[in-house]
Order: sequence, then C-alpha cells, then structure tokens
Amino acid sequence: MAAPTAQAPHPRGGTPPPRGFPLPAARRHGGGRRPKFGRDRRRVALLMLTPATIHLVWWIGVPVAATFVLAFMNYDILAGTATFTGLDNFRAIFSDSTWNASIWHTVVFTFFTVPVAMAIAVVLAVLLNNKIRGRAWYRAAIFMPHITATVAIALVWMWMFEPRIGIFNTALGWFGVKGPVWLGDPSWALFAVIMVSIWKGVGIKMLIYLAALQAMPQDVYEAAALDGASKARTFWSITLPLLKPATFFVLVVSIIDSFQAFDQLYVLTPDGGPANSTTVMTYEIYTKAFKEFQMGQACAMSVVLFAFLLVLMLISRRVTGREDDVR
Repeated sequence: MAAPTAQAPHPRGGTPPPRGFPLPAARRHGGGRRPKFGRDRRRVALLMLTPATIHLVWWIGVPVAATFVLAFMNYDILAGTATFTGLDNFRAIFSDSTWNASIWHTVVFTFFTVPVAMAIAVVLAVLLNNKIRGRAWYRAAIFMPHITATVAIALVWMWMFEPRIGIFNTALGWFGVKGPVWLGDPSWALFAVIMVSIWKGVGIKMLIYLAALQAMPQDVYEAAALDGASKARTFWSITLPLLKPATFFVLVVSIIDSFQAFDQLYVLTPDGGPANSTTVMTYEIYTKAFKEFQMGQACAMSVVLFAFLLVLMLISRRVTGREDDVR
C-alpha cells in the first residue's frame, strides 16, 4: 500500500483542503455575500466622508492654495485685480522693521510660554495624579481658564495689571517695591502678556499629561518600589521617559498655539502695545491685510509663518524622538 503524499502548504497559510473535497461556492467564486457586503460598506464610508472632504478642501485647501499664489502677486482687494510681482512682497516685508520686530517678539513669546507652561503642567499633573482630597476640584479649577472666553480673561488681567489699584502692584507695595506700568511700559508689556498666556494654557497641557500618567503600566512602578527607588528617581527614570509621546504632542500643539496667538495680545495691548513691544507675527498679518489692505504682503507673511512652523515641527520631532517612539 502506497504511503500518503504530503500536501503542499496553502499559499495563503492555514491547512489546505483535502483533495477531492468540494470547496464552498463562496470560495470557488471568490466569495459570496462578503464582497458585496464590503462594497456596501465602502460606499457608505465614502458617502459619510464626502461632507468632511468637501469641507476640508473648500475651507482649508482652497484658502491655503490661494495664500501661496497671492504671496507672489499684488492683489487689490477693493478693485479685485491681481498682478504677478514675483518675490517683491517678500523683499518688502523683510525690509519692514515692524515685521522683523514681530518675528523676534513671536520667538521670545514662544520661548517663554511653551517650556514654562509644559514644566508647570507636568508638575501639576504628577501632583494631581495622586489620591489627594478634592483633586477633582483642583483639576477643574486649573482647566477652567482654557474654556473661559479670552476677552473676559483679558479684562480681569487688565484690572490685575492696573498700576495703582492692581493686585500685583499692591502686593509689591507691601514690600516697599514700586510696581511698573505693566501694560504701558515697553519693557514689561510682553512679559505681562506671557504671564497671561502661560496661565491660560497650562490647563489643557496638564489634562493631556494627566491622561498619559493614568495610562502608564503600574507594574513598572511596583518593580521600582521593590528595588527601593526613591520618588525622585522614579520620576526622572520612569515617569518622564514614559511621558515622551505626550510631551511630543504637547510641544507641537503648544508651538502652533504660541505662533498663532492673537486674541489675548490684541485685547491686552491694542495696536501692538506700547512702541510695538507686543506686536507678533499674527497681529502684523492682520494689520497688513485688514488695515492697510496689502493682501499680497499679508499672504507673504503667512507663508513665512508657515515656514517657521514647519521648521519648528521638524526640529521638535528630531529633538523629542523618532516617529516610532511617539506612537
């Protein structure tokens, strides 16, 4: 009696069907109801994605493309005419001292608001991740400025910065120190706006870090406790490395927010502050577009702002870690 021959492995893996055994109709014809069900699901998915796609293309794609095109043109918004001017708009904006100063103010604003707010947010998230009495109220109080109207926040802070009856100068007066005219002094106006921005933005950053902390594996901390690691050692060697993906996300979002900061600066220091000391890139773009009606130069400024953000995103990813580390 001849020994049974071994069957070749099935190309798709798994156990091949025995020879002579009839395949189901669904497999012989490439599937029965499943492909039809798949096509139906794809049609439904495309139908549901269509409104979002149209919205994305019309309200984001078209304006972005128009901005890049108008950056190389002299566009008269009142007459509705546009003429190609090449790089003239870029030469004009970089010869403008106010625009160059706004770039420096934006960099200073970002340099102080992003790292300081992130450091405060990490500390608050670690503290409020512990089981302390009333931690839900503390979390809500810290997050509250993020959902409060910026104009209302700015008005309250304007009262606090008031040089005669404001809370800051009153507190300094208790120690015999004469406080500055916070929002009226070119040396202090940008610093005052930075304080408000840090206070307003720390809540959402704390919430992201808090979610990351609560998703961390607890067995790592239990192993560190068994090895006798102190809380400081655990924080530097375990907590901070595990917060790396959250840190990358918070860093990117914070940089974008700081470069696009406009409303709190506009309300606290109208007209760019004393001696243009708080004029940032977004405010200068707004001024050039809607006060001076130089739409071509405003679009060129927007392209420069986009280039700044793109470079900073690449640097952030390089500094924070590889792409595989942040997934």
